Amino acid sequence: MPVITNIADLKRLHKCRTPKMFYDYAESGSYTEQTFRENTEDFAQIRLNQRVAVDMTGRSTKSQMLGQDVAMPVALAPVGLTGMQRADGEIKAAKAAEKFGVPYTLSTMSICSIEDVAENTSAPFWFQIYTLTDDDYNKRVLERARAAGCSALVITVDLQLLGQRHKDLKNGLSAPPKFTLPVLLDLATKWRWGIEMLQTKRRFFGNIVGHVDSAGDPSSLASWTAEKFDQSLNWDRIKQLMDMWGGKVILKGILTTEDAEMAAATGADAIVVSNHGGRQLDGALSSIRVLPSIVSAVGDKTEVWLDSGIRSGQDVLKALALGAKGVMIGRAYVNGLGAMGEAGVTTALEVIQKELDTSMALCGERRIDQLGRHDVLVPQGFFDTYS
Repeated sequence: MPVITNIADLKRLHKCRTPKMFYDYAESGSYTEQTFRENTEDFAQIRLNQRVAVDMTGRSTKSQMLGQDVAMPVALAPVGLTGMQRADGEIKAAKAAEKFGVPYTLSTMSICSIEDVAENTSAPFWFQIYTLTDDDYNKRVLERARAAGCSALVITVDLQLLGQRHKDLKNGLSAPPKFTLPVLLDLATKWRWGIEMLQTKRRFFGNIVGHVDSAGDPSSLASWTAEKFDQSLNWDRIKQLMDMWGGKVILKGILTTEDAEMAAATGADAIVVSNHGGRQLDGALSSIRVLPSIVSAVGDKTEVWLDSGIRSGQDVLKALALGAKGVMIGRAYVNGLGAMGEAGVTTALEVIQKELDTSMALCGERRIDQLGRHDVLVPQGFFDTYS
């Protein structure tokens, strides 16, 4: 067992053990990848404010997200194709999250179905849905989520059409992979991944294939999704989806104060400041740069969380200090999953929690609700560079 000290260690193992097309799917952005890079680069510009001679005993990273007790205010974000990073990946990630005590979000574009995850876990999880035009499918998939005991719905509002991701096109991304010569040569070096995949029946998009007449097999799935993403999406339509669900709702993909105010006005229980990990509008600002203005705009009308760029417990601390009530992680836990399966997701969470706990102590803080602007040092003009 290699010694894992940070998420970068898991990322290196992930790259070695997972087929190239699926590793690249996780570790890439759209077009020039400027926003993808700046999500992490901008976090690195923010410094932590060290304090000494402050009692640091009795610390706790415990908090709440949507009224749910959590071991730390970190939720696993919805990530498509997780079951291609590792066989039964969604089940493994959900089990790790449940045991650790943080929320797990299942993507509509998951390999394991809603029912697969529900049958293998006991804690309620969250379900993510895209803004699709097919209300018959929407109603049926939401009913399945309710039947599975999902406690909240995450509506992704920043994916009405796909930002182009060059690596996915060049790799011929598909689930399961098409056995071209380059793919076969790559798979020959990923034997552990291949053996596990041969032992599972879950290799297709479990929430779609078999549940939609026009997408009854993997070959017709791409055309179905291309047709069904709702490019006419507006706030009235988002409210319709919220009413269709009838429970707690999180709106993910907010980057401006105007959209944050509109999202809060819909009655959303939480909003997620996110640029989709740099995978949609390349050239958009990083999530951390816009976070304080959004927090200021909506006040306590809704919970504000941050997604995109979190790679460490220090990043979590910075986001919380700048006003977020919680964060979502995607790549960090997927790196763990691709590296070591369920144990890798657990390791990723342990790494982040330990970094958060230690950094809180050295900043002189003992509780999550004590974190604030006084804990970080931000470059002059950092939030006012662009207008």
